[in-house]
Amino acid sequence: MSHSADARALRVAVIGAGPAGVYAADLLTKSDEVASGAVKVSIDLFDRYPAPYGLIRYGVAPDHPRIKGIVNALHKVLDRGDIRFFGNVDYGTDLTLGDLRRHYDAVIFATGAIKDADLNIPGIELEGSFGAADFVSWYDGHPDVPREWPLEAKEVAVIGNGNVALDVARVLSKHADDLLVTEIPENVYQGLKSSPVTDVHVFGRRGPAQVKFTPLELRELSHSKDVDIVLYPEDFEFDEESDRQIQSNNQTKTMVGTLTNWIADDEPTGASRRLHLHFLHNPVEVLGEDGRVSGIRFERTELDGTGNVRGTGDFLDYPVQAVYRAVGYFGSALPDVEFDHRRGVVPNAGGRVLDAAGTPVPGIYATGWIKRGPVGLIGHTKGDALETVTYLLADRGGLPQAAAPEEGAVVELLESRGVEYTSWEGWLELDAHEKELGAAATAAGPVARERVKVVPREDMVAVSRGAVVEV
Repeated sequence: MSHSADARALRVAVIGAGPAGVYAADLLTKSDEVASGAVKVSIDLFDRYPAPYGLIRYGVAPDHPRIKGIVNALHKVLDRGDIRFFGNVDYGTDLTLGDLRRHYDAVIFATGAIKDADLNIPGIELEGSFGAADFVSWYDGHPDVPREWPLEAKEVAVIGNGNVALDVARVLSKHADDLLVTEIPENVYQGLKSSPVTDVHVFGRRGPAQVKFTPLELRELSHSKDVDIVLYPEDFEFDEESDRQIQSNNQTKTMVGTLTNWIADDEPTGASRRLHLHFLHNPVEVLGEDGRVSGIRFERTELDGTGNVRGTGDFLDYPVQAVYRAVGYFGSALPDVEFDHRRGVVPNAGGRVLDAAGTPVPGIYATGWIKRGPVGLIGHTKGDALETVTYLLADRGGLPQAAAPEEGAVVELLESRGVEYTSWEGWLELDAHEKELGAAATAAGPVARERVKVVPREDMVAVSRGAVVEV
């Protein structure tokens, strides 16, 4: 960057307004360099959705107890007014990398990972076999997925032992009326209300001491009304590594303790629905009849002393009419940016994006799941953002200078292209509108509802841009 650019604010674009993007923007404004006055920054946050918050709005179960706290923290950052939000702007369509280069000195990609990872077993393509991420998007009112979901199965298998698997199993087994206190939209409520489900089975390859979910998620299962949790004593196998993990890791000790207590108290209550937790089951085939899921086959596994498992040669079939794979998320390639298709991430060194030759691309950075892959919790996302921002600030003397850095220039560009972008003020309007919908639902229904989420993109944009929409 030339000395003439040093006199103006460092222009930074962040692509993605979920936690990763908001944390990166926030940490940049709070850095020592900016706080001391040595560096001035001007940050614009872009998202392809009309509303902010990314995975927190569209990737976490609506009854998750931590949602409100995370949203409140992100809201405080964006409500300060020192970071501009542009929603309903799609990178690669509405704005290209060339556009961003022209208007910003640095670009941080924080686009996350929204697709399901593959599970390559026979029958996975059958009708009735779904990716968990797609189902999560549906019940979270994602504007770009169909409004209806085929909830026709009485018996369901969920493959995976992470938090997403538990979220999916909890939502499938929970009675729809008990979700009315959340922000689920009407189409989701009606879909879940009509579900004939009686049994949801969650399967993991390894033992109870190796699960990937967290104690909070596990405990949430027991809060569902009229749902029995069913466990199987033969699945509770512990090897030397399991014992070591239980003794050395408080989280593992807590979860194993919770599960074993449930086994001890495993008296059926006669609930109309059951949520089964299975361990030491490796999926080998989805079974079908007439092109539809009719069951699923597992090989029983056993722990090998190291916390890993090996096959036993014993196979079990379970009759189910739907299968949900919750085996992880996978990132999507970004136009004009190198991509690792095997890992589903943008190649990078500490957040500095690399080209095909492995050389850092000046001014291009990544943070969050698109940087490290879909692992870790919110705390990891903050650490990611700090590393990326630290490198960006260290590089500032050599960043390519934006040709048109004026804050109004990108606005003029979007307007010239007819992009109906939304703003932070627009989000406040949409936020208020969703709360009005909640108040109307409360007046008409049996329970108090804080808000009801708006689903159609056109309605979200219209409300955000000042149009009057009937409540």
